[in-house]
Amino acid sequence: TNHFADIEHVSIRQLAAESNTSTASVLRFCKKFGTTGFSEFKIRLAAYIHAHDTVPRDTETIVSPELINFFSRFQDTYYREKIDEAVSLLLEKELILFLGLGSSNIIAEYGALYFSSIFNMAVRIEDPNNYPVAHVSPEIARRTCIVALSVSGETREIVDYLSHFNLTECSIISITSTGTSTVARLSDINIPYHITIEKVRDTLKDEPDITTQVPALYIVETLAREVIKQKADRQN
Repeated sequence: TNHFADIEHVSIRQLAAESNTSTASVLRFCKKFGTTGFSEFKIRLAAYIHAHDTVPRDTETIVSPELINFFSRFQDTYYREKIDEAVSLLLEKELILFLGLGSSNIIAEYGALYFSSIFNMAVRIEDPNNYPVAHVSPEIARRTCIVALSVSGETREIVDYLSHFNLTECSIISITSTGTSTVARLSDINIPYHITIEKVRDTLKDEPDITTQVPALYIVETLAREVIKQKADRQN
């Protein structure tokens, strides 16, 4: 705890050596916090540090500290590798299906519109409960990628839908708030943005989710721009 700021700049081997433990011990320690490994642990630790830093008042009124932290973290190698991996997968597909519920459904609709000029077909699945998944042929599935958006990564309808598609050869990219959720585990590639889930307390009904969708929107646009760039590079 006396060296929080140093963790960002060390490897798992260096941390094990400095703490007189082993890399296996460090990895187990990271997983105790619900992270997939040392890289995600460093990102979440950086988010914690930034959240406890003092933010200038004039900046705080425009952009929340968490969003400032997200855009800062998004420049890290971890996210660069995640984006590159997702773009490589998307470049091999012809049909892109966007999936989301609630406020994530709005981002899914925007994503389908944004991607429609890049791919032969990009559509939003408006109602996952009534969208036929059992009759998708293996040939179509191999050319299809689902982009699933879910803040919690635990939305039952999304989980059920992806569970069906997971039995086929369809690829899944998910954008969620955490990399340890059910939706993340069902995906070929998960891009977590690590934003605190916010809900409005209401004793009369379910607590509405008011978590910001800015990170999800930014990730969708970044994927589209990178796909366009790499398609142009291939043509050249």
